[in-house]
Amino acid sequence: MKGHIIKVLKQIEIDYEVKVLYACESGSRAWGFPSEKSDYDVRFIYVHKKEWYLSIDQKRDVLEIPVNDSLSIQVDPLLDLSGWELTKALRLFRKSNPGLLEWLYSSNVYYQAFSTIEHMKSIESNVFASHACYYHYLHMAKGNLKDLVRDEQLSIKKYLTTLRPILAATWIVEKQTFPPIEFIKLVEEFISEFKIKEEILSILHYKKAGVMKVDFFPSTLAYLQEQIVYLENASENLTVQDYDPTAELNQIFRDTLLEVW
Repeated sequence: MKGHIIKVLKQIEIDYEVKVLYACESGSRAWGFPSEKSDYDVRFIYVHKKEWYLSIDQKRDVLEIPVNDSLSIQVDPLLDLSGWELTKALRLFRKSNPGLLEWLYSSNVYYQAFSTIEHMKSIESNVFASHACYYHYLHMAKGNLKDLVRDEQLSIKKYLTTLRPILAATWIVEKQTFPPIEFIKLVEEFISEFKIKEEILSILHYKKAGVMKVDFFPSTLAYLQEQIVYLENASENLTVQDYDPTAELNQIFRDTLLEVW
């Protein structure tokens, strides 16, 4: 599939007159719990030619293939690509957007060109806003937990999409850095109780085997509920980042235009 992904990225460059700076896997394949039928959720950052930016009108700054944008070659039905134009990506980076940070730290990078991403990573520790990421993951976990307990038979995917943000928020509270993307690293760091870990590993096994619904995992569900309570009272432990990276990000943008075009 990687060869096909690279071919599609190159065709995007041709069809839309852009340069792709970075492309990675997002979602279950990046987190480490794909099933055989999981989509390839490819996320990418791209830059237009200089002339594109010399306009008084705001232009569309995303590409979504094949959902909203077409391509002149056939795209594998398991492939879902979504890209952000560079200035959009840099604005979101300035806000410490967790989705973008997950892209940057994906363990499955399909393509990287030029120096833009390395420059962004070099200032990530200064840009990282623990509050923004903490509240993002906590809100996600609480919403997914409500959905999880609503069903008589519990969703394997919902177990994992509740566990992952809870563990990510815990990492942020306790380490004040952006958490690893790989789910198993979070489990190894924070889950020490044998019964809970045993259940979580069973959930992972079911997910990779394509099982959709399971019966109750009492220890894991209790852990999720208890950890939500802990996290709701942990925000005072977070440090407040008072740093404006705008000048550096403007320079990254200008340097990229000069380097690429």
